[in-house]
Amino acid sequence: MDATDLAFAGAARQVELVRSREVSARELAEIYLQRIDRYDGDLNAYRITFDERALAEADQADGRAKAGDRRPLLGVPIAIKDDMDVAGERTAWGGDANGGPAAADGEVVRRLRTAGAVILGKTNVPELTITPWTESPTFGVTRNPWDRLRTSGGSSGGSATAVAAGLAGAALGSDGAGSIRIPAGCCGLFGLKAQNGRVPTHPHVEPWTGMSMWGPLSRTVADSALFYDAIKDGAPSFAEAAGHAPGRLRIAVSVRTPPASGIQADEEQIGAVHAVAAHLRDLGHEVIEQELQYAPALITNVVSRYLRGIADSGRALPHPERLSRRSRGYLRIGGAIPRSVVERAKAAASADGEKLWPAGIDLVLTPMFTRRPPPVGKYEGRPAAVLLSSSIRFVPYCAAYNHTGQPAASIPAGFAPDGFPLAVQLAAPREGEATLLGLAAQLEAAIGWADRRPAL
Repeated sequence: MDATDLAFAGAARQVELVRSREVSARELAEIYLQRIDRYDGDLNAYRITFDERALAEADQADGRAKAGDRRPLLGVPIAIKDDMDVAGERTAWGGDANGGPAAADGEVVRRLRTAGAVILGKTNVPELTITPWTESPTFGVTRNPWDRLRTSGGSSGGSATAVAAGLAGAALGSDGAGSIRIPAGCCGLFGLKAQNGRVPTHPHVEPWTGMSMWGPLSRTVADSALFYDAIKDGAPSFAEAAGHAPGRLRIAVSVRTPPASGIQADEEQIGAVHAVAAHLRDLGHEVIEQELQYAPALITNVVSRYLRGIADSGRALPHPERLSRRSRGYLRIGGAIPRSVVERAKAAASADGEKLWPAGIDLVLTPMFTRRPPPVGKYEGRPAAVLLSSSIRFVPYCAAYNHTGQPAASIPAGFAPDGFPLAVQLAAPREGEATLLGLAAQLEAAIGWADRRPAL
């Protein structure tokens, strides 16, 4: 394998190569640092890289490999989204309202280090991780490697660009209203939001009123499963689940958007759903058309938790007065939502999930987006109310599953005629990650999305 092949090999393959000592962890780290130096000035995936520390961690991983260590992510170079603490580095949240360096790693980062991962740096996010596009007034625009005039999504846009462009073996993201799935869908990656509570959020307590959690963005299902096994609490092995066919499933296809969105998916996005549905039928699954019933109370509960979560996280920063005008607008909107409304919404989450889920269905297939990711800068200078409306119109399918706590994933759906990646969403009931991972692995083999690379 040449350097480019190694950069796109993915975490599962890289750990095999390091363990067998066919490739050194230092070699992998050097490849990524060189690629970051070459390409990231244009793409802007990383806010900061830890060059010397990454090479030292890689040397440590090589020493462990030589001694026969079998850590699950031994020597794999990864990126960390800049909303999670890394000891000795500030957590910027896409702006300059933050405080000083973090005293300790967040729990997820600690577990990744324990698993043997090498941390390359921290990736860019929109300010306060609010928007489904990654454009920061402090750190600039993050671009999609498949089309640099378009966004790579948000809020884990830097992580998605890093993995899609071969600037990391995998990357940590977070998802409070779709922020793993959205950038994964924009960049041709696999992105699973596991069920709420599956992954520890320390040092954050109930981030975004309990709707947000952390997880990986990766090129393959196996990469994400391996990553999750290193950071999650409980449940059987995700890696084993990804390696087993799930049996014949009954899958509902729903393309109608929630009423509040005021828009329906365009032909390209609906076409991606139909293409994946055809693959599912070819794999022997039962696929039926059955629209989800989005109750008004569900939409109200989702939006109130989302907006109040933004307000709480923004006000908790050391210097909220330094936030941009549009972020302060979100804080005003969210801060006006009474705490009692949010508590009632949280209490209704389980019942809302039961009402949303169709009877007798194993998984639900929806579009990821209503249209292609927008051009970078499209919403520059627009007020918070316009950004909120535009975000809902672009990606109305994701946030309900953050509220109900159910697992959901962005699945690459092949490519448009001009080579831009397409995506769909698969959602599962609680405790349904194993089924979702097994089916996603089947689709990966059928579609072959990991074989394609953006032309840099």
